[in-house]
Amino acid sequence: MATPHNIDNKRYQGLIISIALFLSLIGALLAFTFYTSSLLERNTALIDQTNKVANNAQAVIKDLFDLDASYGEDTNSPHIQRVLNRLEQNTASITSSIAAIEQGGTITDTEGRSYTLPKIDSDAQANITAANEQWKALEPKIQAYLENADNVMVPSADDLTQAVEQAKTSSLLMNDSLDSLTNEVFNSAESEASTIRLIQAIGVFAIFAYFLIFVFFFVRRLRETDAEALAARRETQEIMETVNTGLFLLDKDLRIGQQHSRALNDIIGADRLAGENFTNVLRGRISDKDLKTTQQFIEQLYNPRVKEKLVDSLNPLHKVMLHNTSGNKGLNDRFLDFKFSRVYDDKNIARILVNVNDVSDAVYLEQRLEKERTENDMQIEMLTTILNVNPKIINEFIANTQTHIEKMNNILKNPGSSQYELEGKLKAIYREMHSLKGEASALKLHSFTKIASDAEDKLHALQNQGQLSGNDFLPLAVHLDDLLSLSNTIATLGERINRSAPPSVKPATAPISDSFAKTSITENHKSNHAINNINADHGQSIDLDNDADDQLSFYKEFAKDIAARQGKQVQLKSDTLTQADIPDHLVKPIKEISIQLLRNAVVHGIEAPSVRHSTGKDAVGTIDVEVKDGGSDVLLMVQDDGQGIDYDGIRTKLSKEGRFSTEEANQLSQNDLLKQLFSSGFSTKEHADEDGGRGVGLDIIKAKVKEYNGKLNVNSELGQMTRFVITLPKA
Repeated sequence: MATPHNIDNKRYQGLIISIALFLSLIGALLAFTFYTSSLLERNTALIDQTNKVANNAQAVIKDLFDLDASYGEDTNSPHIQRVLNRLEQNTASITSSIAAIEQGGTITDTEGRSYTLPKIDSDAQANITAANEQWKALEPKIQAYLENADNVMVPSADDLTQAVEQAKTSSLLMNDSLDSLTNEVFNSAESEASTIRLIQAIGVFAIFAYFLIFVFFFVRRLRETDAEALAARRETQEIMETVNTGLFLLDKDLRIGQQHSRALNDIIGADRLAGENFTNVLRGRISDKDLKTTQQFIEQLYNPRVKEKLVDSLNPLHKVMLHNTSGNKGLNDRFLDFKFSRVYDDKNIARILVNVNDVSDAVYLEQRLEKERTENDMQIEMLTTILNVNPKIINEFIANTQTHIEKMNNILKNPGSSQYELEGKLKAIYREMHSLKGEASALKLHSFTKIASDAEDKLHALQNQGQLSGNDFLPLAVHLDDLLSLSNTIATLGERINRSAPPSVKPATAPISDSFAKTSITENHKSNHAINNINADHGQSIDLDNDADDQLSFYKEFAKDIAARQGKQVQLKSDTLTQADIPDHLVKPIKEISIQLLRNAVVHGIEAPSVRHSTGKDAVGTIDVEVKDGGSDVLLMVQDDGQGIDYDGIRTKLSKEGRFSTEEANQLSQNDLLKQLFSSGFSTKEHADEDGGRGVGLDIIKAKVKEYNGKLNVNSELGQMTRFVITLPKA
């Protein structure tokens, strides 16, 4: 007994065979059409090539006569050079084209497409051979003339005369041969085209006749499929009821179709969706920008001239967060992935099929993995710094970082009541953060620099906001917590590298953000003593000369990095830095001041190479750093050979920022202008970046000099140099 499956196979076997045969006929006709199209293209290319040879031959003869008539004219004149270039190009083109026609070779048209020319018949071969014989007689004479045509030291009149005389003889014979060749090729191509059209017509008629037979014999079977289609619709409805993804159709007006999967309601979080406008469903749950982009995206999907695969990459609803606005506490914000596909009615785009999936778990996993990747990259960056920088410099950085953080933490704990106190609190934090960023940037610790720069952005915003309150400073605790965590990470990595050493750093366990007004960083500050003794724990001696050399290398690398970012070139010189005996309590302030002065010299002092070149200077700017023992004082001098201090520029910037009127700014003395230059928040740089423009660097220098009872002297010559001399007492 035959099974239902076998009955279905027999039932559709004839239909399948007929369709396969029908498709085979169409495929054969298409294949023949493609072949004949290629053949016609090749014949057309052959005709074009014969015409090209004829035209180029005429051009060659015309140019020879032109050169003969113009003999004696300056060979470097535009006219002679243009004719010689054209003669050389046409000569080469004729040689290659004749060879391709004669041998059935490959040619390339002006649009870069390549064609393999068909073999020509015997009559055409005789014509091209005749033309080639004449060309072989003319071409060597042209080449002989071209060899020295533009060399005034070698006479070329005889070569030109011989070429012209040969052209008179060969031109008529070549033209006759090429005209006959063109006619032969054209007639052959026309004959082939007629044959092809006849075969195509027969093929189309055969396919059409077969199609009529196919329709006649099998149309009755199509009626039987109506009942099957009805059953299929029922099955589709059942599928829509049970599928666990959101499926629905969108029309041009962005209305959701009447049929959609039941899961769509749960995924979208709405009870009624059929007939609703898609934008109304999404409004308030995604950003207005994404909503507008979604409308434009769907409009493009309905544009038949736009490729679906290309526009798919612009999908604004790929893993988009859908906010819960229903007030249902059990429904959280979720990530949904919308996929849009065109539904065609014949060749027209009838609907857009939308498939929605809840991908929240996958997105959260990606975010977690990305966070872990970022942390790993950060640790690799820090590990690279630890391995490539002198341990003493690393230890100094860790100690300084924790000192800066401790100071900022203490400042944050100070409540501050008046506006004056809050502004002072802001400036103090700004100075500490800028110093910390400078040291991190010098060590190429981009993670530190990024966090510090973000904190500076917030501080800068507070500086420009006017009225301050204590709550404005609360977000800064998060940045301090992150910086402290990074500092502990560096210390921990250092311990891992030196596994044989006893534990020297105990990472902070209480984040600053949780102890903003209560917890200081005393334990981390104490741990600095252990950090600084890592080398001693290993029994390693410290070479002071090497430390000094490393410090000089550190400054040179720092200046070089800033210059690279600023598009400048600098060289740092120092004869005394490696020899200076600096008291321990002045090592840190001198380093901080040096970093700020070096950055200031590169960013504001040294000009761009093009500017220096225009003023007669070397492209590479020079910065001199000297540290000298002045008996009871230590002198730090940083001098650059840059553009100097532009006092008029300072006046303009002060009036532009509204600090002074134009009249008041013009009355300020140079000393008054220097005081403004050293004030917090003022910078002559138009746009802030990692290296400057926030008006904090000179403020830090002023504060440090004041803190250590020092003196500050500035000397500058416009267009020539700027010199900063810092004097700090040893006592």
